[in-house]
Order: sequence, then structure tokens, then C-alpha cells
Amino acid sequence: MKKILLILATGLCLMACKKEAVEKEHVDMILTNGKIYTVDSTFSNATAFAVQDGKFVAVGTNDDVRDKYTADTIIDASGKTILPGLIDAHCHFYEMGTQQQTVNLVGTRSYEEVQERVMQFQARRPSNFIMGGGWDQNDWENKEFPTKDRLDELFKNVPVVLQRIDGHALLANQQALDLAGINTSTKIEGGEVIKKDGKLTGVLIDNAMQPVFKILPKMGQKESIKALMDAQKACFNFGLTTVNEAGISRKIIELIDSLQKENTLDMRIYAMVSNTPADVDYYLEKGIYKTPRLNVRSVKVYGDGALGSRGAALRAPYADRANHFGAMVTPIDSIESVAKKLAASEFQMNTHAIGDSANHVVLTTYDEVLQGQDDRRWKVEHAQVISPEDFKYFSKNILPSVQPTHATSDMPWAQDRLGAERMKGAYAYKQLLQESGVIALGTDFPVEAINPFLTFYAAVARKDVEGNPEEGFQMSGALSREEALRGMTIWAAYTNFEEDEKGSIEAGKYADFIMMDKDIMTINLDQIPRLEVNEVYLDGKKVKG
Repeated sequence: MKKILLILATGLCLMACKKEAVEKEHVDMILTNGKIYTVDSTFSNATAFAVQDGKFVAVGTNDDVRDKYTADTIIDASGKTILPGLIDAHCHFYEMGTQQQTVNLVGTRSYEEVQERVMQFQARRPSNFIMGGGWDQNDWENKEFPTKDRLDELFKNVPVVLQRIDGHALLANQQALDLAGINTSTKIEGGEVIKKDGKLTGVLIDNAMQPVFKILPKMGQKESIKALMDAQKACFNFGLTTVNEAGISRKIIELIDSLQKENTLDMRIYAMVSNTPADVDYYLEKGIYKTPRLNVRSVKVYGDGALGSRGAALRAPYADRANHFGAMVTPIDSIESVAKKLAASEFQMNTHAIGDSANHVVLTTYDEVLQGQDDRRWKVEHAQVISPEDFKYFSKNILPSVQPTHATSDMPWAQDRLGAERMKGAYAYKQLLQESGVIALGTDFPVEAINPFLTFYAAVARKDVEGNPEEGFQMSGALSREEALRGMTIWAAYTNFEEDEKGSIEAGKYADFIMMDKDIMTINLDQIPRLEVNEVYLDGKKVKG
């Protein structure tokens, strides 16, 4: 009898175990033994998750996931740090790709080095129209704007156009100026033709660049595709799985869409439509366009220029240039007109505003046209210099989208431009967060480096890559590590109306995540600029590593 009972018990146990195995749900992938920062509402940690059909279906402990799921692909993270796929809330994705086809002047330490790089590029890749970008006279010993004289000597018969790093100024030789029809009597509203001793220097600021842009050689579709693919590769290398493209034409949006539908281009892109009447009217009539990888529901407007080229619009003169206030790139009445048009639609308005005057115009305009409307999430891109009385306009309806490395890049000369009193409202990320409850972080690449860990470091440590200043720059504006990570993931997703599909590691969201050897939340701050991403996954599929 005992033998029979033992046999029955064994049989029942085997049946139960078999039933348990059968009842496990088969999924595409299981990851275990990770140090997972979910970035959910409680900023919880986990060790495992399961992925099916490109989405997380469960997040929890190793036992939670193993007991319920089985998969052919099981990844043992071996204690590595897992973060949601990073989001760059403000960048120029396509432009970065196109710049890789031109002379790279980023990091040049003198105008002589600029000339040398242009000559070397022309020797390697002879062209009948030389284009380049990335110079910044603030990095040179002589911080004055350069002049075209030497370019005229070197390239008498070849047009040369070299954009400043912020995209708000350029240097052109005489050949290019002649083609663009620019002379000493040229005046353009919202821009400046820089002259010295009554002669053209070749430097054009903001709207004065437009005649030159019209004569630039047009990029063919093959070159445009290469630019997009080059940009994607660079982004994946740094763990970016979504980018906010801050101003792009309908033509390139449609090219991106076609490449994504062919599964040629994988990057998720939040595309801001450039503020050109034809493109804006087209999308307003078409309505929001949304796919799993492309979201077109916003318009990018330029308020003013940049602080580095003294084009940012200030309420009082520049501290280092008497009677100079900068300028609005888009006239105030035009900003108001666009705002009213967009307020009557579902589209978001995202406006570049650097100086305190531009920010005042944008904030008060937003506040007026959005009266009685909820959940519009309009953004102020950069929100760089804010008057004390204007911080109150930020809210869940009017959101700041900032680039922390601008603070550390501008740090050596910003106070010279603004003076000590205005600096109190500059790069004030903590106060912006306190007012709005949300802050989105980006890089503005290729104006700054693409590396999102420099964004994190600049937001938290408020230092440049050399670790300066030792005590940090205006530390009252610093964010915590948790706030910085949220700004690069879930808060950036929120500002895109995408918080239900990405930005955190939670069931139901896209399985976009990155894996790293070191823990960004606990390592010494000074190690953060050197962090590297081991693996990157989009929809649960490896795209890097």
C-alpha cells in the first residue's frame, strides 16, 4: 500500500511539474541578473524582464520572470546596469549626418587651424563649392570674429561657406558673397552683415545667412540617405534610441518615413516641422502623423539667435557690446500669428529662445494663446536666460527643453555677455524644473557633442570635460542624478506625448534599453564623461554591441 501511495504521489508531482512547465508563457526574450533602473513613477529597480513582439511584457525579479516565462533567447546581464533607451530632446539629426560630408571645424583652436582643415579637406576631396562648420571664435586666443581675407586668397574661384558651431553665424569668402548678392549696402531684418572699416568681413549673423543658404549646392537623395544612416549609427553608439529633430523639412520627413517603412532606418524620431508656410500648412491640414518610429505633431520656430554670436535677443544691451541687444529672428507679430494658428490645432509649438527678451516674448505669447487649454505641452527650446518675473509662466502646459552642455560650454564667456545680475536667471535648470515639474534634456548636436553622458554630467556636476570649475558652475541650477536620468528618458518622452510607449522599462512599452558595465547612478561623477554603452536594443532587437 505504501508503495502504491508513493507511486501515486510521485506521479502527481510529475504531473504538477509538467503542468507548471506547460503553463509558462513563451516570449521572444528574457533578461535576468540585471541592475535595472526602470525609471517608472517610483524610480524602482528590477533584475529581470521579458520581451514579446518588441515590447516589455513583465518587469520584476529573476524568479518573477523565470517562473512565468520561457524563451529561446535568454540574456544573463551578469550585474550590468540596464537603462531605458536614451532620448535626446533637442538635436539636429539630419544636419549632423550632412556635416559628416563637409569640413569638420569642431574643436579648432585658431582661425589658422580652420584654414588648414579646409585646405586639407579640399586636397582630399576636391569640390567646386566648399562647405564646413563647427568653428567657435570663443575657443580661440583671438576671440574676435574672423574675416574672409585669407579665404579670398586661398580660394579665389571657389565659393567657401563655413558655419559657426551654433548655426547662427557663418563665414563666407567673396566668391560666395557675390553669388549670394551680398554687398556693403545689404540689410536684412533679423540679421546682421558684419563689416570692418566699411568692408565686408564675410561674417553673416542669423537671417543675413539666408541669401547664402539659397546658393548652397542641393544634396541628392543618395547623399541624404547616407547622412541619415551615418547619424543613426552615431546615435546608437551612445545609447540614443529616440531623437527630437529640432526643425526639418517635409521632404526629409517623408524620406525618413519611407526608410523606416523599408526597415532601413530604425531610429525613432520626433520630428519638428520647420516653420516654413508651405510645410506648416501641409501638416496642419494633414493632421498629426504617427507611426511606431515617427511622430510629426510639432512645429519648430526660431525666436532669436545665439548668445555666442551675440544674436540672442536681450532686454538690456549686451554687457560686452554697448547699445547692442541682439535680434529676433522671427518678428514678434509672426510668432504671435503662428502661435494662434497652432493653438487652434492639435500641434505643439516648440520655439528657440535664448535671450531674456526672446524668452519673455515666447512665454507671454504661449500664456495668452493657450488660455483655457490643458495638456498642450508647448516647449521653450533652450530657455537659456530667463527674467526673474518670467519663471512663473512655466507649467505642465509650457515646458522647458534645455541642453546642459550649453551651460558648461558658455561658462568661460557667458557672464561677459550678460553681466552678473542676468546670469542669475541663466542656465537655471533646477528652477525651471521646480516651476514645470518636468524638464527635457538634450544635446543640440552637432552644436555640442552627441554624447548624452556629457549631458548628464553637465546637468549634475555642472562641469566641463576637464572638470572645471572644481566647485561646479552655478550649482543652484544643478539637477540630481535621478532628475537628470528622468530628463533623458521619461520626461523627454512626456514632452513628446509619448510617455505611455517609451521612456521607462515597464510592461506595455517598447523594449528600448541599453546595457552598461558601470552604474551611472552610483559611480564617481568624474567618471561619467568616459562612460560607454555596451549594447543597445530597439524593440528588443540588438542594434549596437
